Amino acid sequence: MSTPDRQTFLADVQSGLSQSPKTLPCKYLYDERGSQLFEDITALDDYYPTRADLDATSSNIDAIERHIGPGVRLVELGSGSSTKTRILLDHLESVAAYTPVDISTDALDESVASLKTAYRDLEVLPLCADYTQPLELPTPSEAFTRTVVYYPGSTIGNFHPPDAIAFLRRIRRAVQPDGGLLIGVDLKKDKAVLERAYNDREGVTAAFNLNLLTRINRELPAAFSLDAFRHEARYDEQKGRIEMHLVSASDQDVKVGDQTFHFSAGETIRTEESYKYSREEFARLAEEAGFEVTAFWTDREGRFSLQYLSPRAV
Repeated sequence: MSTPDRQTFLADVQSGLSQSPKTLPCKYLYDERGSQLFEDITALDDYYPTRADLDATSSNIDAIERHIGPGVRLVELGSGSSTKTRILLDHLESVAAYTPVDISTDALDESVASLKTAYRDLEVLPLCADYTQPLELPTPSEAFTRTVVYYPGSTIGNFHPPDAIAFLRRIRRAVQPDGGLLIGVDLKKDKAVLERAYNDREGVTAAFNLNLLTRINRELPAAFSLDAFRHEARYDEQKGRIEMHLVSASDQDVKVGDQTFHFSAGETIRTEESYKYSREEFARLAEEAGFEVTAFWTDREGRFSLQYLSPRAV
């Protein structure tokens, strides 16, 4: 597992806890234990996004294949185990090369080994990197028609809209005018469905959220008591986002590095946001980033969308 630079990690934590309201960057949820807990979350009955994403992909694969076309360089951001990618690789015509991008070295190595066994004629060019930063993509040995970035899941929802626009603009520059982006976007739906997905009855999401404090204690000089915080997820209808929080059970002081932070009873640390979009809202966001939505697909229950974005002429 790739670990952050300790000083950067410490600075990010101290900066987030100095804000009002307090926050922590969601990327730090995914250490080895956190990544495993998230995999467990995706299998829960109440957590619909992963199943809906897979259904949207498999039930629309022929149309997706026609939009992507033959001979592409396929780049996946946050590839993980590349489970969803196999649906594409099984159907796309003559993929020139596949570049999985992930910040976790262990996940990347395991996935690449499995893919090279399953797709012996496919050139796999992994890149271990933080994909939220500018990337230098490896060059395939064979010619390719164009670059298509694949960004499944609902991870675009973890960006605040202005940051999402900036992120999509970087992707647009990477794919060039003739490329494209196949992206997963979670759709707005009933508040109860959303909150149930992030407050599972088994307590796995709570363990995932609290594991962030365990990681901070382990990797930084910090003294969070896990018993002094509880998990809470709630949907803010005005902002259109699910928020994950760690709620302080009492008045307390916690030392992190050389700083001490006071928590009042009931005060929270916001650890993650997940924006949900209507079809029209995301189309406007994509347009601001220099894309246009040229195809829109959903799962059979209409909960989750896969969208194909093409660069707009400028």
